[in-house]
Amino acid sequence: MLRRMDVSDVRRRLRAVIEDARRRASERRALLDEATRAYEAFLPEVAVPAFHAVAQALVGEGLRFKVFTPGDAVRLTPEYSQEDFIEVALDATGDTPSLVLTSSRGRGRRRVVVETPVFEGRAIAEIVQDDVIEAVFEALPPLLAR
Repeated sequence: MLRRMDVSDVRRRLRAVIEDARRRASERRALLDEATRAYEAFLPEVAVPAFHAVAQALVGEGLRFKVFTPGDAVRLTPEYSQEDFIEVALDATGDTPSLVLTSSRGRGRRRVVVETPVFEGRAIAEIVQDDVIEAVFEALPPLLAR
């Protein structure tokens, strides 16, 4: 036999669910605010100089690459194609904000785009230029194989 739930029990449980959702949303906003502040310092002080260092080294090897800063990201692009690139940006769409390295390259008529979370489990403020350079080096070979 089915037992009928008391409306007051349902409302009490619903209030707990609502409070939990509000608490999680508040915690997420606090994490996002903290990550955004750290990223605002990280981008010009760490990521952009690291991308410029890689671009200069590539030019020194006879490979023409440029650095762009579209929006709130930094992008390394070969001169032969603006559609091919490696980019680092803050991804705020998940439960916890994270840095994402996006690699885009053409293969005939199709485009291969790979998004990889980088530096997971580390605070943005702890990431240094060498870390960024290493992440770019890992994503670079497909752009060099032309």
